[in-house]
Amino acid sequence: MAWGGRHDQDRDGVAEPRRPQTRLRSLADRLRDDPGLWRRGVVLALCCVLLALLMALHAHIPNAVGNLGSLTETFLPWFGLLVPVLLLLALLRRSATAVIATLLPALVWANAFGGLVTDKAGAGGDLTVVSHNVNADNPDPEGTAGTVTASGADVVALVELKASMVPAYERALADAYPYHSVQGTVGVWSKHPVGDSRPVDIRLGWTRAMRATVASPRGDVAVYVAHLPSVRVKLKAGFTASQRDASADELGEAIAREPNRRVILLGDLNGTMNDRALRAVTSQMRSTQGAAGDGMGFSWPAAFPMARIDQILVKGVEPVASWSLPRTPSDHLPIAARVTL
Repeated sequence: MAWGGRHDQDRDGVAEPRRPQTRLRSLADRLRDDPGLWRRGVVLALCCVLLALLMALHAHIPNAVGNLGSLTETFLPWFGLLVPVLLLLALLRRSATAVIATLLPALVWANAFGGLVTDKAGAGGDLTVVSHNVNADNPDPEGTAGTVTASGADVVALVELKASMVPAYERALADAYPYHSVQGTVGVWSKHPVGDSRPVDIRLGWTRAMRATVASPRGDVAVYVAHLPSVRVKLKAGFTASQRDASADELGEAIAREPNRRVILLGDLNGTMNDRALRAVTSQMRSTQGAAGDGMGFSWPAAFPMARIDQILVKGVEPVASWSLPRTPSDHLPIAARVTL
């Protein structure tokens, strides 16, 4: 049997396979004879180190100029795509130094996001909830309602409800969800009784957040529905999110004051769990996707999801599973979760 097609001659002139030890010695000789393997690619290696530092120390990127820190954190998982690019360049450059250096950002990314790419969903659960930004200009509210109803959810939260379209959603959801409450542009529909429903002031001048009590068979649950202000990326102003940030602080304070120990927040927060500006909310609640999801769970834009800005966050309940529903005419994907009370 040939080892790589090369042979040595034994004392009788018969070819014998080249030993693996010989191949290792040959590799060592090549490394010794080509010191450029270690000298080349210093710039690439430096890029690897900088990428690793960027992902590891993103919290220290200042927001003073254009909210650069929040913008970076919104799309932080995508920085991992630069790792295979750097590895390919290192191989083309034939640089051992750069190849080894790519391990740094790879390990940092795996430590931060590796746990999200595995399926952590479990079985069971007491309550299934759905959250969906339906888009104010949704041309098919009946079809959208059908998608969320097909999920079998016990509680459905809809945001960006245009006043003229609310009756259409009420009619489409009435059979599956006999209890509901709409406050401003947000609403909650439930299979279980809904009470103590009221707006939540998030300093906008109009209602885009609400709180209600859902009387589930396992006890009362405080359900918050919120649609935080949109953010924009402008050439001169950068990542403009000051209004969103102020509303997040108000929402966080409202949840902190909530007397019910079991709280579920559903809605479009216009920010990811990595975004420091949402810390008033995310510091006291768990993401169902992070705890029990399958994959990153990106929800926006629906045509090619790049960020999870739609959230299901919980406090005092245990996430069991989290997933995305089929696309609707909205520019957001509906998301779902199952929790144990």
